Amino acid sequence: MLIDPPLKTIADYTLYKKINSELAYSTARYCLMDALGCAMLALKYPDCTRLLGPLVPNTIVDCGVSVPGTEFKLDPVQGAFNIGTLIRWLDFNDTWLAAEWAHPSDNLGALLAVAEYVSLQKIREKQPPLLMHDVLTAMIKAYEIQGILALNHSFNRLGFDHVILVKIASAAVAMQLFGGNLEAIIAVLSLSLIDGPALRTYRQAPNTGTRKSWAAADATSRAVRLALLVKLGEMGYNQALSAHTYGFNDVILRGEPLVIAQELSSYCIENILFKISYPAEFHAQTAVECAITLHQQIKNRLDDIEKILLTTQESAMRIINKKGSLTNFADRDHCLQYMVATALLYGDLTADYYHSPMADDPRLDFLRDKMQVEEDISFSADYLDKNKRSIANSIQIYFKDGSCSEKITLHYPLGHQKRRAESIPLLLEKFKNNVTHFFPPAKIDSLLNLFMDQETLHQMPVPQFMQLWQLLHDKKV
Repeated sequence: MLIDPPLKTIADYTLYKKINSELAYSTARYCLMDALGCAMLALKYPDCTRLLGPLVPNTIVDCGVSVPGTEFKLDPVQGAFNIGTLIRWLDFNDTWLAAEWAHPSDNLGALLAVAEYVSLQKIREKQPPLLMHDVLTAMIKAYEIQGILALNHSFNRLGFDHVILVKIASAAVAMQLFGGNLEAIIAVLSLSLIDGPALRTYRQAPNTGTRKSWAAADATSRAVRLALLVKLGEMGYNQALSAHTYGFNDVILRGEPLVIAQELSSYCIENILFKISYPAEFHAQTAVECAITLHQQIKNRLDDIEKILLTTQESAMRIINKKGSLTNFADRDHCLQYMVATALLYGDLTADYYHSPMADDPRLDFLRDKMQVEEDISFSADYLDKNKRSIANSIQIYFKDGSCSEKITLHYPLGHQKRRAESIPLLLEKFKNNVTHFFPPAKIDSLLNLFMDQETLHQMPVPQFMQLWQLLHDKKV
C-alpha cells in the first residue's frame, strides 16, 4: 500500500537527517535550560504539583523516569506527562508563532522521559546510555516537525488545539529514541494522526481553564504511549492522512491536504521565540513591554484616564481579547487587557499577578474597562511575513483633559530572533530567578556553566543529567 508522502517525509527526516548547524545546537541548549527553569518555577504552585506523581498512587516502577524537583520515579508515559506539565504550566516556555502557534519545548516531556528510560535499560544490559547530544538532536527535530507543520496549518481556526502538533512531533522522535526503524516511525505518526486533535474549548472564553496548562503534557505522554505500542508490534496505517472520508485530511482538515511547507532542517529552533521577562501569552508580550514603559506616566493618574487604545494583530484579537469576568489564573494569563492592566498598574508582570491577592485589586478591572482593542492590518501582515515574523502591539492613553500619552509601539519582543543578542543575558538571568527558590547559588552557577560548556553537556549521559535536577538535599530551606 502506498504511504502518504508527509508520513514518509517526516519519518525520513527523523531517522536520517544529520544536523550540522552550530546555531541549532547552541539554541537548543538555551531552550533546554529555559524549559527546565520554567519547570522548577512551576513547583511553587500547588495547582500544578497536585497533578504530579504516578497516576495510581504508590505505584513503584523499576528503572523509573525522574521528574525534576521531585522524588518520583515513573514509567515513561507518566514521566512525560509530569515533565511536560511542569515545563508548560506557567506559559513561560519558548514559543513558535505562524498560522498555528505552538510551544516546541512541550515535546521535552517525551524526549527527556524516553531518553532516560532507554538509557537506564541500556545500562542494565551493560550498554552505553544515550548522551545529551542525542537529546539535543531530538529536540531540534521535534521543534522542526512541529514548527514547519504550523507554518500553514491553523488548527485553532478549525476549533482544535495546537497540541496535536506536539503529539505528532513527540511521537516521531520518541519512536526514534526507542530505536524504531522507518516503518515504526511511519506507524506511530499514523496512529498520532488517527487519534485526532483535542478541542480548543479549554483555551477560549468563556471556558478557559487549567487544562490548557496540561494539555501539551497529555499530548506528549500520549505520543510515548503510542510509540510503546508500536514497539510491541502494533500496526500503522499508511493512508491515515489521505483515506477518503475517514482520513485526517477529510475529517480534520476539511478536505485540505496536510502540507510540509519547506524542507525539514533546523529552521524552527534557530528562529524560536523565548519568553524572557513575562509569563504572558506571546501575542501580548510586546503589549506588556509597552505598558511597562507607560507605567510611570499613569501610576498616579488613574482617575484621569478617559481611554486606553490597544492596537494589535489579528491573532491576539481572536484569542486573548477578552471582556467581562475572569474566573481563574488560566483565564487571566490569556487576557490581553488583564496583562496590560497589570503592567500599567504595577510596572511588572509575574505569575503571582494571576492569583489572589494580586488579582483581586479592583483597579485592574477599572483599567480593563477603559480599554479599546483594535486590529492594525499591517501588524497582522507582518506577523505572517516569513522574513519579519513580528508580534507587534501599541498602546496610547487618552486623558480626560484632552491630552494623551506618547503612542508606544513595539514590533519585536524580547526573545525574538531579531533581539537575540539583547535577550541571551536576560535569558540567563531568567533561569537564575526561576530556580533560586530550589537550588543554592553554587548549584545554580554549576548548572549555568554546564549549559555554556557544549562539549561537557553533549557528552553527558542522560541519567547523569537528569539526576542534577533531583538532588533534593541541595534544596534551599
